[in-house]
Formats: sequence, C-alpha cells, structure tokens
Amino acid sequence: MSDDDAKTREDFRDAVNMTPAELKTWLETDDSRAVGQKDGGSESVGHESGRHIIRILEKNKSNLTSDDYAHMRKVVGYVHRHRAQRPEHDVEHSRWRYSLMNWGHDPQK
Repeated sequence: MSDDDAKTREDFRDAVNMTPAELKTWLETDDSRAVGQKDGGSESVGHESGRHIIRILEKNKSNLTSDDYAHMRKVVGYVHRHRAQRPEHDVEHSRWRYSLMNWGHDPQK
C-alpha cells in the first residue's frame, strides 16, 4: 500500500458520507435517475458512479483495484467541485443535492 493510496482512501471517506445501504436506496429513486449528464446511454454518469461507489465501499481495502482508486479520486474531485457550486436557495429538493447524492455525498448530513 502506498501513501498515495492511503491518502486517496482518506479523501474518499471524507467525501462519501452515505452508507452503501443509503446509496442503494437513493439510486432506486426517480429523483436519482432524473439528474446528471448522460453520455449516450440511459444512465447518467453520476448514477453509474454511485453503483461503483457501492462496490468500493463493500470491498476490503486489500481488494481495491487501480480502477477503484482512480474512481475514488474522480469522486473526491467531483464532490469538492460540486459542493463549491452550492445554490443559494433551499437545497433539500434541488438537482444540485440529488446529483451529489448520486456521487455518495449528501450535503444535508
């Protein structure tokens, strides 16, 4: 395990504040499916990311792959960038919050 891997895991834990069960339940909702950029398919990039995040959260750290670490870094970057764009209005039912939740971060927590 490298220091970079340990830092990536720490940053990922800080960014992802939803449990696998919470994220699974969220991804089944219509609100979850309604937000995000779709790259030619019917599933948004964030929704697909959420499914990958669940797999990462359910793994032992010794079983994490280089693809998992790359995705963890992508998640951390997305959450940090997106949180900085917080809208001024009520966020509870906003597309902004729903998009973050697809990436495993609930700003209401």
